Amino acid sequence: MESKILKPTEIREATIKAGETKAKIGLMQGIILGILAGAFIAIGGAVASVGSHSVTNVGLGKFVGGALFPIGLILVIVCGAELFTGNNLMLLGVLEGRFSFKKVLRNWVIVYISNFVGATIVSFLVFQSGMLNVSGGKLGGTAIKVAATKGGLSFGVAFASGILCNILVCLAVWGATASKDVIGKVVMSWFPIMAFVTCGFEHCVANMYYFTLGIFAKSNAAYVQASGLTSEKLALVGGKGIFNNLLPVTLGNLVGGAVLIAGAYFLAYKSNNKSLNNAHSTTANN
Repeated sequence: MESKILKPTEIREATIKAGETKAKIGLMQGIILGILAGAFIAIGGAVASVGSHSVTNVGLGKFVGGALFPIGLILVIVCGAELFTGNNLMLLGVLEGRFSFKKVLRNWVIVYISNFVGATIVSFLVFQSGMLNVSGGKLGGTAIKVAATKGGLSFGVAFASGILCNILVCLAVWGATASKDVIGKVVMSWFPIMAFVTCGFEHCVANMYYFTLGIFAKSNAAYVQASGLTSEKLALVGGKGIFNNLLPVTLGNLVGGAVLIAGAYFLAYKSNNKSLNNAHSTTANN
C-alpha cells in the first residue's frame, strides 16, 4: 500500500521541483497568483481580527486569532498561489544547483509586489464593507492600533520576530508538502501558522494587510477616536511605519525561511545531494 506521507528526502525533492516550476513562472501568471496569495493571507488576517478583537484575556485573544488566521495559508497551499514567504524555500534549489539565484530573485520581486497588491485590495474592500463597524467601531480602532504597534517596533525586534515567523511558515509549507491529501495539508498548515500568530511574530505579507487597513481606518474619525491613540502614535500609521516595519520583517523572513530552513535541509541531506543531482543529469541527457 502506497504511503500517504512523503519521507523527508522526498519532501526535499518535491520542494526543489516546485521551485523549478516557480523559477520558470511567467510574468502575468506570477502577478495573478501573487495577488491571490496576498488576498488569501489578508482574508486570514481579517477573520482573525474579527474573532479576537473583543477578547479581553490577552492569551486567549491571541490564541483565537491564531486559530483563525491559518485559513490564509491553507488557501494558498490547497488552492494554489504564490506567497513570498513560502517561496523563500526556493533557495534550496539554488543550493542544489538546479536553477539560478537570478531566477529566484525575479520570482521574489514579482510575488512580493503582487502580494502587496492583493493584500491592499482586500484591506480596501474590508474598509468599504463596513466590517470595521463591529463592536461600535472598536474593530476599526483595533485596526489602527495594530498598525501603530507594528510601525513602532524597533529594527532588531521586527527582524528577530520575522525570523521566527518564517521558520514556522516554511515548516508549515514543508510539512504540508509531505501529505498527498487535502486533509493532511490542512492539518499540517494549521499548527505552525497558529503558533506564529499566537506568539505575535511578524509576517511581511500579513503586515501589508494590517498596515493598509490601518491607513484606511485612520481616515474615519470614529475609528481614530475608538483607537484612543495619541497623535504621535497615529503618525506611525502611514508610509514611514510601513517602511520601518516591512524592511526588517522582510529581511527576517528571508533569514528564517531561505537561510535557516532551506539551508538547514540542504546541509542535513548534503551527503545525498551529489548522487541525486547526478541521477537528474543522467536522466536529462538520455
